[in-house]
Amino acid sequence: MAEELLRVDNLHVKVEENEILKGLSLAVNKGETHVLMGPNGAGKSTLGNTLMGNPQYQVTEGTVTFNGKNIMDEPVNERAKDGLFMSFQNPLEVPGISLSNFIRSALEQRTGKRIRLWDFRKEMKAALAVLQMDPSYADRDLNVGFSGGEKKKAEILQLLMLKPTLAILDETDSGLDVDAVRTVSRGVEEYQKDKDSALIIITHSTGILSSLHVDHTHILVDGKIVASGDASLVDEINRDGFAKYEQA
Repeated sequence: MAEELLRVDNLHVKVEENEILKGLSLAVNKGETHVLMGPNGAGKSTLGNTLMGNPQYQVTEGTVTFNGKNIMDEPVNERAKDGLFMSFQNPLEVPGISLSNFIRSALEQRTGKRIRLWDFRKEMKAALAVLQMDPSYADRDLNVGFSGGEKKKAEILQLLMLKPTLAILDETDSGLDVDAVRTVSRGVEEYQKDKDSALIIITHSTGILSSLHVDHTHILVDGKIVASGDASLVDEINRDGFAKYEQA
């Protein structure tokens, strides 16, 4: 029997005075990949930010349980230590800290252990190769001067190195050309090999999904999940759009 990793029950979330999520419930088991789709403004990114504990998103009702623990009162850094990870639509530039040092520091924070530099560099080299990134990127300041595609690859590099228990990918494929989407997909496929982890993919475009195994697809409209299905639901949305769900 599949082991439950994440449970969201009747989640209501406000941003300032606007209620965005209106009673959303979701369960994710270990080893599963869930795709979350919906029209603009449906609340997809709000869910991701709320799961990560972004203080701009105010939970007014409901609970979030991760790995059997209620995390509603945990700050962002504690959720990250617990094994939650989110890649962003627009990754920030951080001058003064290299991509390599950032990831190594985050790994040590997550594990609570010092990491031998030799072992870290060996693993980093292998992850860079999966993403077809030049090794010199490891020594560049985090995202500074990176193209949009390079920033997205750097996010997936963090995913491969940090090995989170639950990864939330928020529009990771937005703004990428076909070749970059394929490369990012390879990185996500590598992450999917760990059957003790799980994945939530938030997307408008479905290019990143073409080579990935998808267990469950959910349609989010006006702050609620209005339909759920398997990977075939992605094909339906590609063909027919969200109109029938918006009118329901």
